[in-house]
This record gives sequence, C-alpha cells and structure tokens, in this order.
Amino acid sequence: MLVQSSRFRFLFPPIQKRIPSSLSFSVASSAMDSASPSMLFLCGKSSTESEIAKSLKINDTLNLPNGGKVSALLQSEINTFRFGEDAFNVDLFWNSLSTKRFGRFLIWSPLLPSTHDIVSHNFCELPVGTVCVADTQFKGRGRSKNAWESPRGCLMFSFTLQMEDGKTVPLVQYVVSLAVTEAIKDVCDRNGFPFIDVRIKWPNDLYLNGLKVGGILCTSTYKSKKFNVSSGIGFNVGNEKPTTCLNTVLKELSTTPNEFRREDITAAFFNKFEMLYDIFINQGFQTLEELYYRTWLHSGQRVIVQEKNEDRVVENVVTIQGLTSSGYLLAIGDDNQMCELHPDGNRNLQKKSNRLTIQKISGKAWILEALMPSSKTGFFENTRGYQVIDTAMCYFHSSLF
Repeated sequence: MLVQSSRFRFLFPPIQKRIPSSLSFSVASSAMDSASPSMLFLCGKSSTESEIAKSLKINDTLNLPNGGKVSALLQSEINTFRFGEDAFNVDLFWNSLSTKRFGRFLIWSPLLPSTHDIVSHNFCELPVGTVCVADTQFKGRGRSKNAWESPRGCLMFSFTLQMEDGKTVPLVQYVVSLAVTEAIKDVCDRNGFPFIDVRIKWPNDLYLNGLKVGGILCTSTYKSKKFNVSSGIGFNVGNEKPTTCLNTVLKELSTTPNEFRREDITAAFFNKFEMLYDIFINQGFQTLEELYYRTWLHSGQRVIVQEKNEDRVVENVVTIQGLTSSGYLLAIGDDNQMCELHPDGNRNLQKKSNRLTIQKISGKAWILEALMPSSKTGFFENTRGYQVIDTAMCYFHSSLF
C-alpha cells in the first residue's frame, strides 16, 4: 500500500498559456523582464499587520526561488503608481474581510511569476494566514510541476496555514474547495445575484455548467513538528476563455449589469474558510461531509476498473459512495466489495481510447478510468456512452469494513 507524502500537488485550471499583449499598468514591460524585481505591496488590515509589513520592507526579507528578486512596497505607496481600474482593490478587500487570522496580511502584485512561490518560499518569514494575490501570473504552479499562465480577470491567490496532525493534512484541500463554493453562494446572496452552482470535482477542481473554471493547489513541508501548508486557488471570475467564467454565466442569468468582483470573492473565501477550518480542526471532516457531498459531482457515479491478467482484461464496475477517512474516494463493487480510489498524478483527462491496458501492481492495485453518463458536458465522450473524467489508482481493502 502506498503511503502518501506530506507534500501534495494539485492542478490549476488550464488557462491561456500566454501573457496578454497589453497590460493596464505602466510598469508591465519592466516587470516582464526576468531580471527586474517583482513588485510586492505589503498590506495589513490592522496596525499589527502593518508593522509586520514595515519590518519586512526595511529588512528586505522576501525573495523568489532561485535567487529571484522582489521589490517590497507598502500599501500607502500603491497610489504612486498608475494601475488600471481592474487592479485588485485592497480597500475593497479589507471592507469585506471579517476574519481573525486568515487574510489579514496581504501581499498584492500586479504581475508575478507565481503567488504560490511567494508564500511557500517565504513561509517562515510571513505570519500564518498570509495571502498573496496577483492580477497576472505567468509561472503559476500546477500538479506534476506543470506551469499555468493566468490572464487578467482570473482570481489567483495563495495563502498559508500550519497544521500539527499529519493525518488531516490531505483533507485540507477539501475544506479549501468547499470554502470557494460557499464563498460564491455568499456573494450571490449578499448582492442579490442569481444562484451560481459551482461544483467540486474530486480531488481539486471546480466546475460550472460542466466546464472547469478553477482549481486548488496544496503543498506542505514538515518543519519543527508542524506541517507548513501553502494553498493556492485559481478561479475564472472575469476571463471567459478558455472555458467560461462567473461573470459570463451571471450575465446570462441576470437582467441587470451585475459583476462579481475578485475582492469580494477573496474576502468571502477567507470568511468562510476560517469558519470551516475551525470546524474541521475541532470536530473533524466528518462534520463537513454532508455539505461537501451536496457540492461535489460524484455521488452515485459509476466507474469501470480494469485489470490486465496475462492476455485478458477483467473489468469491474464500482459505484462511488463518498470519501474514506484518509480522503480518497470510497466505492463499492457490484459484488459488495469496497475499494479506495487514488489519483495517479496528472494524466490527460480526454483520452481518445475508450479503455486503458493496465499493468497489475503488487497484486492489489489497478489503474481505472472513472466514467460518467454522457448527459454531463465538458468531458470526452467515448464509444460506450460514457465520458472520461479522470484516471486513478484503485486499492482494494478487505479491512475497510
């Protein structure tokens, strides 16, 4: 049986792999030069966080991996530059934020290689709960070391948290995903917007109307008996390409010219996450499972497991029941045998063959294709009337029940 590492990687949405040709701030050309330092505006909601910002700037503490340089500035210096109207508005964010820990120390950059690199590389220098937001990033991090470039209009941020129980670390990505969907509902309710049904695709993707609009990336390192977790979110708010975005769907549903603002969603996320995270730490994820299952795409989903046994392939059909205590998919076969499904990394989700030829591993593990009825959209439809949604490892455990 595989033991999951304390380091986890998850996929960001595959948004356009280019930098927009025109950016609405005057410093764009110099920021694009890899030799130029990235501008980081250090902002605090209270005087306590503002003092931390001043100290970080004075001591020139922050930097990027591989010796990359940054230019640290304070929130009071934002107005000395000419940024476009669509730049992240820190004051709007503060006005909506009501947390006690998360999001109260903000790093904002108009253009950055990766928000995740900022918080993970400088983790020990930053207060826990720090968030880094970028208007545009061009080396966003994804699963299996993939890089994803993200256009303006996309909400991109990463934040930090610390955990002591290693068994709960793999589950925190589900709390993050749930906080995103709950934040969207909250913004809709507060502004009188039509209901926008953002759903969770296990383990780390966010879908709207059958199309991927967001993703979660969580990584962790272990130091001084604590897990330092960096969590990143990418979500299509105003960029309708390459799939769709919140504002496009809202426009279709609304008769008035309403729009989601990145600042409102970011603040609503932290307001929800802090509440859900406290429940998760104090009562366990089981307390959140009912809400999670109402939000995800997989209840009752049928998947086909293939085992290559010498010259023949044996197929087993299983039905997803929920999550195991370790955070993997729990499924039951037609023979009532329980199985646990593990993601295998980062395979192409749109496979042109309708089956995989599988090599049996250690007598217990099989690769499987997870399939769903073709009435769902956004996935490749194969010749048997199902659509491939992911590829995973399947471990059968007679000891589960």
